Amino acid sequence: MRMTSGSPAPGGGCDYKNGTLPPCAPLAAGYVPMQEKNPETYDKEKALARGTLFPGLDLPFKNVTNKSNPYAGTPLGELMALQFMMKEMQLFLDTHPDDTVVFSALQNVIELYETGARTYARLYGPLSLKDMQYADKYTWTNDPWPWEYREKEGQN
Repeated sequence: MRMTSGSPAPGGGCDYKNGTLPPCAPLAAGYVPMQEKNPETYDKEKALARGTLFPGLDLPFKNVTNKSNPYAGTPLGELMALQFMMKEMQLFLDTHPDDTVVFSALQNVIELYETGARTYARLYGPLSLKDMQYADKYTWTNDPWPWEYREKEGQN
């Protein structure tokens, strides 16, 4: 049954699953939880799988979450998790610029990422065009592409 504007859902209530909202639908009120300084954090692998570095913001839509990351345990998966942490910390620092603990952690993660990205580019090839600055020759178009490596615990 498709509900049209003005028609109540079966049973008389408002039901979002039946189509357009009826006149009894309330106005939305957005809410963003405010984080405290130096909040708890997930480890990088769990953060990437959960979609947030901060457990206090872990509010999955309809309680659906990623169960695993196909790149977990691989060199590319490590870089993906570090890059995700950097973005999450940047967003946190946009609203908490005086949090020196998180800023220091961000600096450490950036250093880990840069070191890991240089090592990855040397072993497997460039992740981005800027990795050409560390290359001996132009290899940007060579196969395999970074996402094609599925090496996990020494196996391809």
